[in-house]
Amino acid sequence: MSNRYVIILAAGKGTRMKSRLYKVLHPVAGRAMVDHVLTQVEKIKPDFVETVIGNGADKVRDLLGDRTKYALQEEQLGTANAVMQAEKDLGGKEGITLIVNGDTPLFTAETFENLLDYHEKEAAAVTILTAHADNPFGYGRIVRDNGGNVEKIVEQKDASKSEQEIQEINTGVLCFDNKLLFENLHKVNNDNAQGEYYLPDVISLLKEQGKKVSAFEMADLSESLGVNDRVALSQAEKIMQRRINENHMRDGVTIVDPDNTYIDVDVEIGNDTVIEPNVKIFGKTTIGSECVIGSDSRISDSEIQDNVEVISSTIEKAVMHKGSNIGPNSHLRPKAEIGRDVHIGNFCEIKNAKIGDRTKVGHLTYVGDATLGTDINVGCGVVFVNYDGVKKWHSDIGDHSFIGSNSNIIAPVEMADHSFIAAGSTITSDIPKHAMAIARQRQTNKEDFWERLPLSKSEDWK
Repeated sequence: MSNRYVIILAAGKGTRMKSRLYKVLHPVAGRAMVDHVLTQVEKIKPDFVETVIGNGADKVRDLLGDRTKYALQEEQLGTANAVMQAEKDLGGKEGITLIVNGDTPLFTAETFENLLDYHEKEAAAVTILTAHADNPFGYGRIVRDNGGNVEKIVEQKDASKSEQEIQEINTGVLCFDNKLLFENLHKVNNDNAQGEYYLPDVISLLKEQGKKVSAFEMADLSESLGVNDRVALSQAEKIMQRRINENHMRDGVTIVDPDNTYIDVDVEIGNDTVIEPNVKIFGKTTIGSECVIGSDSRISDSEIQDNVEVISSTIEKAVMHKGSNIGPNSHLRPKAEIGRDVHIGNFCEIKNAKIGDRTKVGHLTYVGDATLGTDINVGCGVVFVNYDGVKKWHSDIGDHSFIGSNSNIIAPVEMADHSFIAAGSTITSDIPKHAMAIARQRQTNKEDFWERLPLSKSEDWK
């Protein structure tokens, strides 16, 4: 097998995106478009990968790191000029070069592999990746002779009536004999309306030289979608979401309404988990087996272990251990760790806190900067007062403790094991083992207070 090289074209700014973010860095299902392309390229294990960068070069480098070599196109003078920037690394080498655009996030490794294999089998100078389009309007058409050989690519505006009826279109992905590619790049001129050097002109030059030009038709046109504006970006997102959801369902995940479930490409989900409608799961999240992720939940960069139930809640950069549950309408903020079989009820917020196994935080409670042990009961309306206006303070609550409703814990506080807080207390000092802290003013009843009020004289209030 010949050496295989890949050039990814990622230098364009993408003015039609109307964005400060460079086009190839726009995300699709949680990963930048150029990252999608490189990830699929890596799966075919090429001998060398070079990404041509220009606009946003530093940001592309920061994203892709050392996964690829880089060539800088200082001026955007067309696709042929962009490929020419890789000559210092690839010029004169024997092998096959695959050229793909960094704004085509839907191509798969299987398609690239099939194209390369076909190119090698045909011993062609260049192979064009094509697809069948029921409505080919706007695409370049692949014109073949009676023997099936490629004669030319004709653009929509230049196509005759019969050529416009051709449904095999050019996807923009090309596979070249590497030496012939760089020999002919020097012959390309910019005698066109845009004054740019176009890569497809190399195909015409090879044809004129009597070299074999072939075409490989792939199965799925949708893979070739190029993203040039926000409309195409949304189309790519929808196609990618459908692909991701189908893969999860085939792996044993129940997705009740795939059209209204949004899962990033790097998310992992165990089998027999149920995902209800309008759930959004982002980033590097992992979800275990036999979980229930209820409607309107949002989870990002978190670890959800087996048998966890999340009902209409938000979880970000947090961990929920096996058998725990949360919601509805609660929020785990970064560095929240929920132990095994823990119950977090409705309208609770947990931040930078560890909740021990079997502890219950029922409702309307804020736990911030705290470590709670096992088997604790936290009543309704409890607030861990962790911020003094300058610094965050930490509290520690021992195992088997009881915190009564409507209590304020003014950090830093330590509660020993088996200690208690009476409801309505404001706690400012440590509590020893087996003790109960009561920090509220003793109740006083004012007798006959009603008689002092003007309302007492009104007939309406008697």
